[in-house]
This record gives sequence, C-alpha cells and structure tokens, in this order.
Amino acid sequence: MRRRSLLATAAATGAATLLPGCARGRHDGLRFLSLAWQEESVRANKALVAEWNAAHPQSRVSYVQGSWTSVHDQLLTSFEGGEAPDVIHDASDDLADFAYGGYLADLTALRSERLRRAIPAHGWDTATFDGRVYGVPFLQEPRMVMANRRLLAAAGVRLPTVAKPWSWPEFAAVASRLTRGDAYGVAWPLKEPVSATLNLSLSTGGRLFHRGPDGKVTIGYGPADHTVPRTIHDQVVREGSAARSTLGMSGADTLPGFFGGRYAMVPLGFAYRQQIVQQAPKDFDWVVLPAPAGPGGDLRQGVSPQTLSIAQDCRRKEEAMSFVEFLVRPENQVRLARGDWLLPTATAALAHPALHTGRYGWATGTALAAHLRPAPAQTVRGYPEWKDKVATPAFQEYYSGAIDAADLRHRLVSDGNRVLARYQR
Repeated sequence: MRRRSLLATAAATGAATLLPGCARGRHDGLRFLSLAWQEESVRANKALVAEWNAAHPQSRVSYVQGSWTSVHDQLLTSFEGGEAPDVIHDASDDLADFAYGGYLADLTALRSERLRRAIPAHGWDTATFDGRVYGVPFLQEPRMVMANRRLLAAAGVRLPTVAKPWSWPEFAAVASRLTRGDAYGVAWPLKEPVSATLNLSLSTGGRLFHRGPDGKVTIGYGPADHTVPRTIHDQVVREGSAARSTLGMSGADTLPGFFGGRYAMVPLGFAYRQQIVQQAPKDFDWVVLPAPAGPGGDLRQGVSPQTLSIAQDCRRKEEAMSFVEFLVRPENQVRLARGDWLLPTATAALAHPALHTGRYGWATGTALAAHLRPAPAQTVRGYPEWKDKVATPAFQEYYSGAIDAADLRHRLVSDGNRVLARYQR
C-alpha cells in the first residue's frame, strides 16, 4: 500500500520507543497499535477507541501510536520479546513472515459470520496464508492518474472513465500528445518501483509469481508481465514523454512540478488526493482518472490493504476480536476511510453516499473497488529480500535505460528464483 510511499512525514515519530515499553503486566486492558498518521485519521481512530472504552469499561483499550516507516522491525522485536500489542494495525503485504512465524493469531474461527460476509472473498484472500486468516482487511488504495484538467482540455484529450478507460497504448499516446517543450505528459515517481509495477500489471494479465502443485513459488516473466514495464521504459527512454528525473522520486516529490504544469499527469495512490487538496494552488484544476486498462478493458489492480491482526500471545483474543469487529463496522470503516482518504473493504461501507461524490474523485475511486485484487506478491515468502536486492535495482536500471528487457528478465527470474528457493526448502 501507501505505507512506504507517503511516509516521509511527521508521522515517522519516535514510535520505536513505544512498543518495547509496553511490557506485559504493566497495563490494564488491551493495547491497540495504530499506524494512523494523517490528522483526520488519528482523530478518527482515537475517537473510536474512546467510544469503545465508554461502552466497554471492563474491556478498555489503550491507543499506542506507531509508525509505518519502522513497524516491521518494531513488531519483530516486540514479538520475540513477548511484548507485542494485542491488536495490530499493519498492511497485508507485511503479514506473511509474522503469520508463518506463529506470531499472529488465526482469526478464521474468531471472526463472526457477519464480519466474514461483510468483506468480499478477494478481500479476505489478501490476509489468508495456508488457508488461515491472520488479519482483517479494512482499508485499501487503488492507484489512480492525477491529471491537470486544463492541460488535457487544451490538448483535446478524452477523459477516461471506469466504464470507458484508456488502454495502455492510448495512455502512452496521450502522454506523448501532452509533451511540449520542457513540459512532460507524465511523471512516474518510482523511487520504489516494484509494487507499482506488479500491481498495475494485473490489468494486462501479469502475475510474475507462480505457485506449483508442491506449493513452491517460482518467478516467470512473460509478455503479460512486460507490458507495463515496457510502457514506462519507452515513455522515459524512447519517447521522452515521461520525465527521467522523477524515477528516483517519491509521489510527494512530484507534486510541485504537477502544480506548476511541468507534468500533465502523475500516477499516484488514491490517498495523495489529500496532499493535493492541501498543497495545490487555489486555482489549480485537477481531476482523478482511473489507471489504464488491459485487454478487454481489464481494470484489475493488485492491492495490499491495511489490516487489523491479533497477536498470538494476546491473552484475551475474544475481547480483542470484539474490538476489531467494532472498528470495522461499515459505519466506522467509512469514518476511517474518509480520515485516511482511502477506500473501505466492506461492501456496505463502499455503498455510503459520502464515497460516491464527484468531489476529489471519490466516486471514481469507489467505482474501481470491484476491480481490486490481492497483490501478486501477497503470500510469497522471501518477497521482501527479492524486492530489495533483485527487483528494485533491476527495474530502476531498466526504466532509466541502463539495461534492456532481456537483462531485466534474467535478473528478475534467474536471480529472483535463487532468492525465493532459500525460503521454500
């Protein structure tokens, strides 16, 4: 999700000192580690905790502020030290090692039938490992195209909709059409290129990871996997319609250029709308568009929803599950989603009128919810090492033109399978 892309912010507080300090026996009730960081989101989370405590004085919850930037290492330390929070806010792509390591409680039987039915099966799939559920997915973030409406209108460009999206070739043609002088049609902020590439590639049928009958995962890189990488590479290297300088940027880094007309379009996570609203000049006319579609108008994207889990060491799992179910009631999901500028996962929550307004692109994002699927790497053990040591440098070099498509494939597949093999013996 957005957890590693947005958080060069004040949310990266001194949370590293919070988890180890919460030793067992030194608190009453349950501890809830929250990674909310935007002011609206923090307020919503704290308000819900206060409402729970008022209604359940015998099962009080303590709010513990964490940070997305360091949560994995903090949790690992707290799990191994027997000091983990009872209820844990994280993202589904961070759960695999903790689930397989026995640190998280199996929620399959703990969750109510009402909760199971509230969230679509493909949502539960994001937090299911070896047939067991280890997290409740509650917020999700599609990738969108933020566009300068004035520049698109001046170029006579058709605005895509979820019903009639751009194809990837059409998107490339639009970017070229919008490139004039020192202004680029698109900026690709790809400081962290892997999740963006793999998740968008679902629209073209790309899977990359393939699980065999023996349960082992191998990497295969075919034409469907290469459509999106080739599009980005060609925009930067061959067509000059994408700014090379943005490849090493975060999404936030591209916003000043977007506001100044240097980039007509920027593919970003849905939550970036909040920063645009806060930072853009008052007369800046922008629009939220769906990401390009694959063959047949396929708009599928991979997502790694934010999740709520329960520590295996939690001594009051039923109470913790009751608190989790309170947080993810449809009306509460809507509050949390609006606070974080994200989409809820529950079907009833997605139907809320507040998420179907045209303002700030809410309706466009909500219309994409039905097309969101588990990220391809969701349950792959060894993915973090493959991503950091193999895929990130390989994609960065390919997008900049330093290596060609054959080199990219070799590194992703040959080097990648050697990494994954160590985790699947």
